[in-house]
Amino acid sequence: MEKIYNDSINEELFSEVLENGLEVYYLPKKGFESKYAILGVNFGSNDLEFISIEDGSRVRVNEGIAHFLEHKMFEQPDGKNAFDKFSKLGASANAFTSFNMTAYLFSATENFYESLEHLISYVQTPYYTDENVEKEKGIIAQEIKMYEDDPEWNVYFNCLKAMYSKHHTNIDIAGSVESIYKITPDELYKCYNTFYNPANMKLFVVGDLDFEKIIKVVKKSNNVEALFSKDIKRFMDEEPQEINKKIIEQEFTVSLPMFYFGYKDSSKIVSPDESLFREVVTDILFDIIFSESAQLHENLYNSGLIIGTINGGYTSNLDYSYAVVTGTSKDPYRVKKIIDEYIDDLRKNGIDEIEFDLNKRKKIGGFLKSFDSIPFIANNFLRYKFKGINFLDYLDVLNRVQKSDVEKRLNEFFIEEQSVISIVKQKKDGK
Repeated sequence: MEKIYNDSINEELFSEVLENGLEVYYLPKKGFESKYAILGVNFGSNDLEFISIEDGSRVRVNEGIAHFLEHKMFEQPDGKNAFDKFSKLGASANAFTSFNMTAYLFSATENFYESLEHLISYVQTPYYTDENVEKEKGIIAQEIKMYEDDPEWNVYFNCLKAMYSKHHTNIDIAGSVESIYKITPDELYKCYNTFYNPANMKLFVVGDLDFEKIIKVVKKSNNVEALFSKDIKRFMDEEPQEINKKIIEQEFTVSLPMFYFGYKDSSKIVSPDESLFREVVTDILFDIIFSESAQLHENLYNSGLIIGTINGGYTSNLDYSYAVVTGTSKDPYRVKKIIDEYIDDLRKNGIDEIEFDLNKRKKIGGFLKSFDSIPFIANNFLRYKFKGINFLDYLDVLNRVQKSDVEKRLNEFFIEEQSVISIVKQKKDGK
């Protein structure tokens, strides 16, 4: 067992790596009634080509399979659904699939250790048959069609497609109706056995609990016979630095045009520590430019060019990163022009020291406040840990950032030539 104390945020973290490679983390929250556990798998929708640890073969799987597998994990061999037992225990359970991770989680105020045992157990009990896989295809196909009719989802994914030509982040997490109907039980088992191996998974627990008892429960429920490997070989076509397409427009039944402006980050792949520093610097820069209190937002709002607020943020990964700016406007192209002119002026004139200090302090305050949210701590810790980053270091990195770091970043990012425009506009017939 290892114990780390972070005096910057006054939090301690316990961890232990089990013999089969499963990493277990526990962050105590004394006096908190709610407890939370999340079991993450380093496997997301981007992972479509890899070396199988079953037989060493190179495999290319169908798009949407990580999301499909997540759906199927809740169905058990005895015909029961894993959610049912959580309900009986008084726990609230859920799961999600992202581009880079699949996660299974629950929160509880009672029967926590029994719920934890159930979580570990059912995620290690895959059950795929021709019949239940075929049944799931229809369910997921309906989900995909629902998103296809959602203008907000389309304007976002069109933005990713405009930025990326090769990287799998331009593919819908759920796949397509065509791709999911090609999925077979054998394919699901191949993915499960490769990625759902203990050394490719991490468990994070938060609450007022006993770490030794957590470890005891995990060891009792853990499948010691599972295949495991720390080094899964994955393949991804090399993504060009250039954007894929400047503009994508789509018509929907909307009252006003919706826009996503994407800024592709083509910086070279860096170490996890450098990646975190770049992310923190870019987060501050994003707020300086786009926050509701910034001059740009005031100019756009007062001129009637935007309805409501501008939203968005920076997404950082070791192999792909980008920023998006989203909102509603009668004239998105005019908004984009004003944004790019504003950024150019900021480069010429430099960042105001007061603006930098204000946004840095807001970032620090927001981070500290977020530690009152158990799900925020757990989900982010796991997400960063899969990138080789300790999320508890975020504040230390944030405190190191200087105005010169942000100005340097401004000169290499938010470049107009690396930006794309995605718009959902009104149908011409008005319907």
